[in-house]
This record gives sequence, structure tokens and C-alpha cells, in this order.
Amino acid sequence: MIPGFDLPAFIAATLAEDLGSGDVTAAAVIPPDARFSALMNSREAITVAGAPLAEGFFRALDPGVQVERLVAEGVQVAPGAALMRLKGQARALLSAERSALNTVQHLSGIATLTRTYVDAIAGTGATLLDTRKTLPGLRLLEKYATRMGGATNHRMGLWDAAMIKDNHVAVAGSVQEAVARAVAAGIARIIVEVDRLDQIEPALAAGATHLLLDNMPPPVLREGVAIVAGRVPTEASGGVRLETIRAIAETGVTYISVGRLTQSAPAADIGLDFTLD
Repeated sequence: MIPGFDLPAFIAATLAEDLGSGDVTAAAVIPPDARFSALMNSREAITVAGAPLAEGFFRALDPGVQVERLVAEGVQVAPGAALMRLKGQARALLSAERSALNTVQHLSGIATLTRTYVDAIAGTGATLLDTRKTLPGLRLLEKYATRMGGATNHRMGLWDAAMIKDNHVAVAGSVQEAVARAVAAGIARIIVEVDRLDQIEPALAAGATHLLLDNMPPPVLREGVAIVAGRVPTEASGGVRLETIRAIAETGVTYISVGRLTQSAPAADIGLDFTLD
């Protein structure tokens, strides 16, 4: 489902963390042969992400569980929408419930916040990017969720592009020197952060393939885009908020990166409720 992500290992580790030596509540309260039917539903308007992972948790503890997914990934739903119908062993499904819900709530929260930013720049031509501001171990999942919300993934890690930022420039001595070293190393994709307009031409002359215009207000961004004049993609970054992103997008930048998509998204309100057969 998510390239490069070891879903069985994630499910096993998450369940092991929660179950420990066993679910004492389910073992004490629920008869071993009891059956359980339930409906997973959203209690607020959300963009759905992570339902297949939730299903994986239930199947890990009850391989014979009957699962009917009612909504596709990336779809926006209204409050009260049914996401998944389950029927299986009561002990197993109740033991998997929290791990399944935690995952789908977290990922749907990211997708939902992402969708609000995507909608805010609709029609401008700018593309929303995520960042590396993700929880350790969950990057592939969280970046999957931003895709479900309509964003495009930025770098997955430190390995797939050079991003020369202010500290790299400080150590290298100048923007030109830092970029020249990346070019000499044979790196094809060289993103350079500039926080002043006078850094643009030196960065381009040295071989930058993408300029990150950092913490610039819209009038300065517009000037920066004009200087670049389409020679490389431009990216606005730093302090972008929902109430400012439209004005930023209208400056003509190619991309806008937003760390809060993964760093600050609240969990979606999703529940699992018992139903009669």
C-alpha cells in the first residue's frame, strides 16, 4: 500500500506495545466465543486516510474478520459518515480497536488539515508540499496522509536531494561555494534556501536547480519570482499559515511547503461503535 513501508512489522510492533502480556479486560469480560459487529464512523467532516492500516490491525488479531470498507482513501466525508463495517471475534476486535483507531485518526487528521491548505490555494497554480517535520518512524505514513489530502511530497529524507540551508552556507563560506560543492559531488537535484534577493543570482549561477525563498512576505516573494523568471522552480517556505497561504500562492511561486501539515495536525474524531447484527 505504501512503497517502502513495512506494514506487517508496524502492526506487530504497535500491537505488542499495547497488548503486552495480554488484554486482561477482554479476557476477563468477554466470553471466548463472543462475536462483535461494529461500525467505524467519523464524528466530524474529514478527509479519510489510513483505513487500510486500521483493517490490518483487526486482521492481525482475527484473520477471519469480515471487513467492508465503505469509503475510499482521500475522500472527504461529512460528520456521521460510516467508514468501515466489521464483524468478527469480540475479544480480538476489541483488543485491536485502539491501535486501529489511533492510526486512522492520526493519518486522517493530517489528510484533513492538508486538504484545507490545498483548497485555500485552488486555482493559483501553486503546489502544496509537505516537509521532513514528521514523527520519527512514521515519515512514510505521514507523507502518505499528506498525499491523500492532495499535497505533493517534498524530500523523503536527506538522501534524495541536496537542500542547502543557512547553516550549510555558513560553514561552506558562501552560497556560491556551497552550491559549487554540491555540483562537484554530482548531485542532480540541488535545492538552495535564500533569505535575501541578492542571493538568487549567485545561487543560480553556481548551479541551483530549485530555490527555496525563505520567510519572505508576499511583495518580496513576487519580486523574487520575477528575478528567477522561470529558470528554476521556486518554493515559498517559513511561517506559512492558512490565513496567509493564498496571498503567498498568488505571488507566482511554484511550490509552498508547510511543516504544520505533519507537525501540528489534530487527530480526527473517529469512533468504533457496536452494532446489532
